[in-house]
Amino acid sequence: MNLKELATKLGLSPTTVSRALNGYPEVNEATRARVMAAAKRHDYRPNARAIRLATGRAMAVGHVIPIATRHEIVNPVFADFIAGAGEIYSRNDYDMVLSVVPDDQEGATYRALRAKGNVDGVIVHSPRMDDARIPLLHGIGLPFVVHGRASGCTLPYPWIDVNNRRAFQRATEFLLDLGHRRIALVNGLEFMDFAMRRRKGYADALSERGIEADPALMSSEEMTEGSGYRIGKRMLAQTNPPTAFLASSMISGMGLRRAAEERGLKLGRDISVIIHDDDLSYMKNGEDVPIFTATRSSVREAGRLAAQMLLDLIAAPGTEAPSRLLEADLIIGQSTGPAPP
Repeated sequence: MNLKELATKLGLSPTTVSRALNGYPEVNEATRARVMAAAKRHDYRPNARAIRLATGRAMAVGHVIPIATRHEIVNPVFADFIAGAGEIYSRNDYDMVLSVVPDDQEGATYRALRAKGNVDGVIVHSPRMDDARIPLLHGIGLPFVVHGRASGCTLPYPWIDVNNRRAFQRATEFLLDLGHRRIALVNGLEFMDFAMRRRKGYADALSERGIEADPALMSSEEMTEGSGYRIGKRMLAQTNPPTAFLASSMISGMGLRRAAEERGLKLGRDISVIIHDDDLSYMKNGEDVPIFTATRSSVREAGRLAAQMLLDLIAAPGTEAPSRLLEADLIIGQSTGPAPP
């Protein structure tokens, strides 16, 4: 169906229909809503170039990914987030601009995106403590939403995050209730805000039971299978090894399982492991019964929510910075059991 045919069905002029679809402010909201509903019903899509000309928008959202130290581009968690965000972009006729850059070029890339008008806004990934990107984006006037939080940042900023502190507190309490006292934390890099919050939840749960956190049972590394294996192998070789592990990702947990099995230990009987983020599209935590006990939050849903939050900010500049805190569920799998005698 073309524009003229749609206009005929609505009993409106092609000019009015075009202006309604392309966001011209002089079209009243009732007419715009009627036109949009008809376009959706008849699967009519306006010309993207015409929308850009009419609104002055790029109709694109940016994601800037530093490649050298964080390897997010190959992280299945990042992939699920992008998949969820992409659903919202396509539903709203937005494109996605993915910029993979050296770490020291991230700030310059945001400035270039703003100067060239390539995107209408960006989503910021993997926030650090007191993240410098937040004042930068405020300063250049580029709308943004942070996936996570940046403790120490005094400026208001829009964010969506999972309650990492509470998730790891609950997971640690669950292991304590099973009788474990030597509980190891296999955390992500602790200059990242989420990892700091997870450590706090773990430490708070131990403290409330009168247990002092043991530095020999706490690690902070990039969340890979290899690092999980090396950490697990090292800790299990201690004179007084842990009876349980709390891992910041399923990938780290897979490395821990390899280290445990190498020593002849069976998960759920001889050693317990809890992981985080097991709700991934292409890396399932078992089928009917979860392999790992896990603190679960849908990264894909977080992507959808963050994308919609950003599009709403783009459509209504000057809106107060929104925020949303998601809770994680504790899913019981086969990898946990009572502390061994």
